[in-house]
Amino acid sequence: MKNLFKKALTKTIWVQQNQENKLQPVEIPPSQSVMYAVVFAIAAIIALTILEVAHMAFLGSWNTEIFAGIMSVVTFILGIFIGQKA
Repeated sequence: MKNLFKKALTKTIWVQQNQENKLQPVEIPPSQSVMYAVVFAIAAIIALTILEVAHMAFLGSWNTEIFAGIMSVVTFILGIFIGQKA
C-alpha cells in the first residue's frame, strides 16, 4: 500500500539531457515525511469513520464534529496530492 501512495505522489519532470532537443523524464519521489503524513491521515480517516459509525449505532444520532474532522483530514490529503503534483 505504501508503494501505491509513493507512486501517486511521485512527480515526473521532463529535462533536456543533451544538446539535441530530446527530453528525458526524471522522476522525483516524495519525501519520507510526506509519506508518513499520508499514512497517518488515512489512519485518522479510518478511526474517525469507525467513531462516527459507533456514535450512530449507540446514540442514534449524527455527530457533526466528528464529520467535520473527517472532512478536515480529507481536505488535508487532497491538499498533499494536489500540492505534490504541482
